[in-house]
Amino acid sequence: MSTDADSTARTRQQLQQELLRRARAGAARRTTAAPGGGAAAPDDSGHAAPGPRTAAAVGRGSLPLSRAQRRMWLMERLGGAGDSYHVPFATRVRGPFDPAAFATALTALVARHEILRTRYTEQDGEPRQEVLPPPRTVSVPVADTAPTDAPEALRREAARPFDLSAGEAVRALVLRHAPQDHTVLLTFHHIAVDGGSLETVAAELAALHDAAGGPDTLAVPPQYADHALREHDALPRLGAELDRWSDLLADAAPPGLPRPATAAGDPAARPAAVHTVPLAPTLPDALRTLGAERRATLFTVSLTAAFATLHRLTGDEDLVIGVASTHRTGTAMRGLVGLCVNTLPVRVDTSGDPSFTQLLHRVRDALLEAQRHGHIPFDLVLERLGAQARGTDGTALIRVTSDVLGEPTVLRLPGTSAEYVDVGIGHAKFAVSYGLDLADPARPTALVQYDPNALDDAVAGTTARDYAHLLATAAADPDTPLSLLPGFGPPPRAGDREPRHVPDPHAEARDTSGTGTPPADARDGAGHPAARALRAHPEVADATVVHPAQGRPVAYAVLRDSVGPSAHELLGLLRRSLPSEACPAAVTLLDALPRTATGATDPARLPGAPTPATSSGPRAEAVVETFAALLGNVPTPDDDFFALGGHSLLAVQLAERLRTRLALPLTGLDVLQARTPRALTALLDERAAQQSAAKNTRKPARSRGARPGTVLVTGATGGVGAFVLRELAAQGRPVLALARPESAHLVAGDGIDVVEGDLTDLAGLRDAVAGADAIVHAACTFTRHEVDLAAMEAMAGAWRRGPFVFVSSVDAYGHPETHRVAEESPAHEPVSPYGRAKLDCEAMLLRAAGTGGRGGASAVRSPIVWGAHDRLREQLRWGAVGGLYQAARKGAPIDLPRPGTGGHHWYGAAWVHAAALARTVAECLDRPVHGVANACSGHVSWHDLAHDLTELLGTRADFRETDEVPRDLDHRWVYDSARLARPLRAHPGEDRRTVLREMIDGMTRDDG
Repeated sequence: MSTDADSTARTRQQLQQELLRRARAGAARRTTAAPGGGAAAPDDSGHAAPGPRTAAAVGRGSLPLSRAQRRMWLMERLGGAGDSYHVPFATRVRGPFDPAAFATALTALVARHEILRTRYTEQDGEPRQEVLPPPRTVSVPVADTAPTDAPEALRREAARPFDLSAGEAVRALVLRHAPQDHTVLLTFHHIAVDGGSLETVAAELAALHDAAGGPDTLAVPPQYADHALREHDALPRLGAELDRWSDLLADAAPPGLPRPATAAGDPAARPAAVHTVPLAPTLPDALRTLGAERRATLFTVSLTAAFATLHRLTGDEDLVIGVASTHRTGTAMRGLVGLCVNTLPVRVDTSGDPSFTQLLHRVRDALLEAQRHGHIPFDLVLERLGAQARGTDGTALIRVTSDVLGEPTVLRLPGTSAEYVDVGIGHAKFAVSYGLDLADPARPTALVQYDPNALDDAVAGTTARDYAHLLATAAADPDTPLSLLPGFGPPPRAGDREPRHVPDPHAEARDTSGTGTPPADARDGAGHPAARALRAHPEVADATVVHPAQGRPVAYAVLRDSVGPSAHELLGLLRRSLPSEACPAAVTLLDALPRTATGATDPARLPGAPTPATSSGPRAEAVVETFAALLGNVPTPDDDFFALGGHSLLAVQLAERLRTRLALPLTGLDVLQARTPRALTALLDERAAQQSAAKNTRKPARSRGARPGTVLVTGATGGVGAFVLRELAAQGRPVLALARPESAHLVAGDGIDVVEGDLTDLAGLRDAVAGADAIVHAACTFTRHEVDLAAMEAMAGAWRRGPFVFVSSVDAYGHPETHRVAEESPAHEPVSPYGRAKLDCEAMLLRAAGTGGRGGASAVRSPIVWGAHDRLREQLRWGAVGGLYQAARKGAPIDLPRPGTGGHHWYGAAWVHAAALARTVAECLDRPVHGVANACSGHVSWHDLAHDLTELLGTRADFRETDEVPRDLDHRWVYDSARLARPLRAHPGEDRRTVLREMIDGMTRDDG
């Protein structure tokens, strides 16, 4: 090759590298993708040029979230995220590994990066972030685990929920397979990190772990809170660019993917599945050459292949695919840990049967245009587009993504070897994700990750093979029209040699009459696609559909054994799995379908379809008025929430306003499913009927009046509060119970009046406290500590007379150095956020006690509470001892710390029966302790508890003593309870074995 040719090749290579840097910028790493390499989530953030760091965020109070964080927070708040946004980072480390040294390095890392110790709160309906002080230490539990058991242990740890309100963003686990063979897992929440962050995390941990390195040897890093503030300040100036984005995406629609023939299970679970196809080792270089010759990167070439494959899959010509972008630009953001990714919607016209080269030029131009707007948070674009950004069934615009996956990040510690470990936590963020996987350059693969609720397995396998085949053939013959490439003719149809497996709505009722009109049963009855979809549900025994003379069709379903999903849940499933024209207006549950003498369904005896007339009544009025207040215009009965400009945060606000106004349970997820006023009113009517039926089974509450000696009890529907109510009622004390509106009917009874409210209603709390002669505060949010603190401040301020009993927790002691803990011992770090909130609430209460006519105060610190109550059963199954219970139920091996491990002769837990705690609370009303007292009826070793559980569950488990202490079992404190010993004395039937048997016997469903 000549010198000029060499220069040209170098120029092309440099151009390719620069385009690749812009397109990728480190955002696409396997460690941030779900299993199989799906692209990053559609997270949104701006990238205003970073300025100099002015001050630490600690002590600045609450700060706004970035748009990317806001989306993550909303997903957590809506309850639909699960572990989809957990980021596991696992490495197999072979060689000398010191967990203590690693813990020291991790603690220093968290101290360096504020985002790893940031908690998320809410103020006036808006999310905020607050940086917490550096922790004293970050725990790194070590568990002896065989390599064959490691994958399940890693998946289980990675899937554990995070408490964002407590500042929990990272946790560690080390699996020890042999003295010099470990797997190190760090699990982050995506609200705190992205792929670029993991590179920084790995590099700094290696430096901090090295004896020669340390925090002082590393440059001071930029902090994410400053980035979020800069983005927040820049948002008002984005109007013109948002208009431009709206023009670019006007009339764009989500790709019309072929729907699966049957639902794959609970749509909310979104389990990920993957098809991979091996590629020739030489193909990536051939594709790079193809791109360089046409001024495109390898990423652009693979994205073009994704567009071509999606075109064949859907038959659509106007397509949108999402790609990941980053805001990490410039040296000032180097070393930043945080969520700096954004989604770029790339819109391409595939019409006219272009060649691969022609399509590549279209994709390159569309990608560069999208990158010019990459600093615009994508969720702002969606808000500007409104209903235009969704399909008629509410489908999101970005259903399909594409990525190139490079070598994954690993943790390389001095003196050790590192091997990447894939932790599959099994959730798909998108319907389909195309990926060119180059993690192993010698074994490149094409892959398709997909959501089985959105795509059949057979269709996904076909599109993965198509994608691989197109990559290979395009490199060899890029100027051939797509339709002439082998295997790439028009989209196959039913009956073709390679069918798309698209379900035919009338497949079960073909026209055999010769009239050209399908029989009625094809449009209605058992052959209707909605009826077939309902019968595919494992808990539905039978279903049919009728079409009234006016309005939309109505579905009827019969549940197996009369239990299962509600009618609203089934309707939501149909809306997610059927085209809008096939979705019924409602689903009605019946005990059985009426039949004719021949066994056919008798439509005449089915309940009539709901009238299309506008719903009326107070609930319908409340829905319309709340829609109008939040969305700015009065809706018609069938106006879609999103079509009127709604979005996720407004859905949460709509649900909270209606729940407060109507005293009925409602969540943001309900609004996202029942999106019209008519559907939402029907849901509220259904829940009102359920509430009324529950009330009719109990005696009505008496009118509230001024009764001397009235005790206000918060948390009345909880496990502790229910037993306190029972004890006070048995003593003949007048009780005023605070309960959420939707559950108030559950606590009303003789001697018990109800005031509706919760801990967020501070004015209502003050009124209730002012009208009571004594207070028992047993309510707690457990995770929203700022709410607990505000509630205690309001109650202590309104308290004017009588005693006050606060049910606190032994977590307020933290981790005492000695195994025996006397009452009122000082707290010892580390104290959990939950324990710190309890300490702060106690301090507020005890400062107010005895002043301004107030009576004495008692902070009753309780441990795990046992008793036959649904809330307490859930604590047994999934709470602090949930790991022991689940292992005992399955008969799995149970690892227990050997006595003497860590210098502690005993490991176990304090416990108290709920009835004994209730007696103790009542005792404190008459004889306040004027301080802190423990409420512990006894203590049980982990070995004894595990033995009791296996025996009562009828299983056998292998108890194995270890020299390591699992995190959940690291309890070794015995709490003195001298002050309350008398009321804590066990009554008949309150021994541990009896109460465990009652709790287990009450668990009627499989705990799987």
